[in-house]
Amino acid sequence: MLSFFDTWLPFIYLYVGGGIFFIFGLYLIRKTKALDMRLKHHRFWWKVLIFGYFYFMAIHAFLIIAALYL
Repeated sequence: MLSFFDTWLPFIYLYVGGGIFFIFGLYLIRKTKALDMRLKHHRFWWKVLIFGYFYFMAIHAFLIIAALYL
């Protein structure tokens, strides 16, 4: 049986530790005005970035759960 340290700790490290860098990157995007939120296609890509982060986190969590319990 795999322990917490073999399964969920890397997940937490990836999405919390990496999430800090992701949020910092989003902050830089907004601060430097790389995205103009008044433009529709810029708002679309902003939403894609945020949705993509949580989408991959959900898939990763699902696959860990599937590997452990199914």
